[in-house]
Amino acid sequence: QLQASGGGLVQAGGSVRLSCAASGRTGNIYAMSWFRQAPGKDREFVAGMYWTGNSAYYTDSVKGRLTISRKNAENTQYLQMNSLKPEDTAIYYCATKRRFTPSGLAQESSYMAWGQGTQVTVSS
Repeated sequence: QLQASGGGLVQAGGSVRLSCAASGRTGNIYAMSWFRQAPGKDREFVAGMYWTGNSAYYTDSVKGRLTISRKNAENTQYLQMNSLKPEDTAIYYCATKRRFTPSGLAQESSYMAWGQGTQVTVSS
């Protein structure tokens, strides 16, 4: 199970940190990523990290502003969001996948478990 938290209302230029805590069968996590869905839009990949190693991957629109990190001992991943823009407004979901897929981290359909989503609203 995944429990996402940390969203809220923030002014443009501000920061927020999202958390995603994994519980249950965490030993088979291959990667954890963040997706977001803005009103009227499809859900999109934001950032992801393999469960071993420290390499992180970001969609172009968030590079330099968002940072993903992980505390393995706590089975928790974080998404630090800085310099937020109104277009970052969305429901943010964390998700985990259990195995490698050739498409990499951005393929939504390759994720098996999803958190409940946390709303981030950025006011202008």
